[in-house]
Amino acid sequence: MNVPFLSLKDVTGKYNREIHEAVSRVIDSGWYLQGEENAAFEAHYAQYIGVKYTVGCANGLDALVWILRAYMELGVMMPGDEVIVPANTYIASILAITENNLVPVLVEPDIATYQIDDSKIEAAITPKTKAVMIVHLYGQCAYTEKIGQICKNHNLKLIEDNAQAHGCVYNSRKTGSIGDAAGHSFYPGKNLGALGDGGAVTTDDEELAEAIRTIANYGSSKKYVFKYRGRNSRLDEIQAAVLDVKLKYLDEDNNLRKRVARKYITEIKNPNIVLPSVEDWNSNIFHIFPIRTGRRDELQAYLADRGIQTLIHYPIPPHKQECYREWNNLFFPITERIHREELSLPMSPTLTDEELIRVIEVVNSFGL
Repeated sequence: MNVPFLSLKDVTGKYNREIHEAVSRVIDSGWYLQGEENAAFEAHYAQYIGVKYTVGCANGLDALVWILRAYMELGVMMPGDEVIVPANTYIASILAITENNLVPVLVEPDIATYQIDDSKIEAAITPKTKAVMIVHLYGQCAYTEKIGQICKNHNLKLIEDNAQAHGCVYNSRKTGSIGDAAGHSFYPGKNLGALGDGGAVTTDDEELAEAIRTIANYGSSKKYVFKYRGRNSRLDEIQAAVLDVKLKYLDEDNNLRKRVARKYITEIKNPNIVLPSVEDWNSNIFHIFPIRTGRRDELQAYLADRGIQTLIHYPIPPHKQECYREWNNLFFPITERIHREELSLPMSPTLTDEELIRVIEVVNSFGL
């Protein structure tokens, strides 16, 4: 039996009829950008997340870029200011910072949760620090009360990278509503995925939301009048319509992912494997299911030989990438260990019982 890491065809197929109807509706309307579908999705997503404003954009990277750019246009930040960010994040979090001529300050994660270690943030703050960007990596909430208090004490903006955590909850609040602003990705493989690229910013800050919407529309809020030197980064009508369909089922799909995770955690008994630590099942929507082992490459090959597809999130940490070669001599031992040992097992709301049992059996047999 072959078990795919994630079958996007199966995920989309669950809502095939509604998605076809939504796409046909857009085609028949003759209106393909900044129309009723985008307005409807933005309103519904804002309500779902629990914020006043959602601003759709082209992708998740742009969402983070525009948050920081807007803060700069509004005088909150300036080139050379610093943004604290986890060292083990996906590179998009860091690209958004450097894109704006801001300085990323990398902070190690907690080895148990893979989220930024809140005990190490305060030591990284300098007079130039203007924000902390937390990343809800792998679908697990990164926020802690300590992080909130640090931001309050030092007058720092709290930015959420919510690309991997649509529907995750912290004390009855959804991630994406906890900080001053949040960036979201609707890349097809996300828990809420489009049929192409898409992204959004959520915030309660009206001035920030308007600045972001303007910047992402060539810098214009009035036709042919340009307030900012902006860019073109808009969520198109077809993607908005598709996302609006899938949003209705997001919590249901997340619960199916949690079912998979519970079975993995309960039934994987291999002593060579470190399983995710889960303290609150509401605070993890399992965008991926990360395990760790010092024999990661061996395990991946073993699974592949038996028809089970896995992925690595991520093989090379940001500070070891060529694009940031000025950091290549830095040493972040916890980050490097995670990137060296992490392997993601198949995770999907459409994973069958038969497939799930097969994955568990093969993982348990490794190394015996």
